[in-house]
Amino acid sequence: MHDQTLCVHHPAVDEEGYASLAVPTHRASTIVYPDGASFMARKYRGFDGYTYGLHGTPTTRTLEAQLTALHDGVRTVLVPSGQAAVTTVMLSVLMPGDKVLIPDHAYPPVRSFCTEYLAPRGIAHDFYDPLIGAGIAELIDETVKLVWVESPGSNTMEVQDVPAIVAAAKAKGALVGCDNTWATPLIFKPLVHGADFACEALTKYVGGHSDLLLGSITVKDIALRQKMKEILRGFGIGVSPDECQLALRGIETMGLRVAHMGRVSEDFARRLVDHPMVERVLHPALPSCPGHAIWKRDMGRSSGLFSLVLKPVDDEAMSAALSALRVFAIGASWGGTRSLVAPQAIAQDRSATAWTAKGPLLRISIGLEEPDELWADLSRLLSVLGRATANKAA
Repeated sequence: MHDQTLCVHHPAVDEEGYASLAVPTHRASTIVYPDGASFMARKYRGFDGYTYGLHGTPTTRTLEAQLTALHDGVRTVLVPSGQAAVTTVMLSVLMPGDKVLIPDHAYPPVRSFCTEYLAPRGIAHDFYDPLIGAGIAELIDETVKLVWVESPGSNTMEVQDVPAIVAAAKAKGALVGCDNTWATPLIFKPLVHGADFACEALTKYVGGHSDLLLGSITVKDIALRQKMKEILRGFGIGVSPDECQLALRGIETMGLRVAHMGRVSEDFARRLVDHPMVERVLHPALPSCPGHAIWKRDMGRSSGLFSLVLKPVDDEAMSAALSALRVFAIGASWGGTRSLVAPQAIAQDRSATAWTAKGPLLRISIGLEEPDELWADLSRLLSVLGRATANKAA
């Protein structure tokens, strides 16, 4: 071969005796075929075969298979983010004239998608009390094709009665999708409890290191996977094998990380109940948290995310308290090795249930730092708020 050709054609090497624990990162746009006949028959490979890099490589297939096993499903679809997981489900099952039911505590961009994208295209939505349980049957008419659940809510932590909601929805012929990011399949498996879609923001606990954006949808019905893959193919949406490789690396330690973060979050939640600057602790493991009995029945373990409803303070005091942090970082995501705090505005994103708390809500994500140092840092934040409140009263 000419040198120019040798630059393009990679030589075959002997791989006998080579074995690695790491999943190879297969990058590809073009998929090549061994002969003309296989290329001409490529359409018969289906979504489990390899036809073009956008639709998957062995790296993405490995992550799909691992998540499918953890969720006790039949197939998993990977998408670029957790929000994309939610919207892909909705776009695959909802048509003009249909309706989706959304819990009032849902991730705010889900609300926005319903009001700003679905509604103008003739797809209706209603928001419901996340604690409605079996009572959701009264909201399901012939137009409702999908009931969405998020358990617990990632800001206000209400734990939903997924089995009761599933039973009510199935009796009316509606599908159920569940955002399971807080729990991960290690704590709760929505498909085992009858849900049709188990969605996760792999950005959080699966990735685990705050350096990737990825989402997943796992199903037990292969026909549902088919619909979603057709939607993604039509939009030209795929995921990077490099992101999947990071998720595959992260998932190996997810069990240890989630267990540790959960223990620390429960300990902190119990210790914060009587703090003078804390109006209420929202953690599913506490009996005072809405849906605690459901959490105890269906989960019994925690991850690292919970919230505090603080006594009333102004924005200036909150800014000063956040700036006093030395170990926690200020950020709106969660699930990584670094502990995070972020104030959240709740009232503006409620319509079916009123949010009446006077003080701000502070969301806390526990990471992997030394717990005593985290506690000292959190105590420092609350002390600054306490001094600001005292000075204002004086």
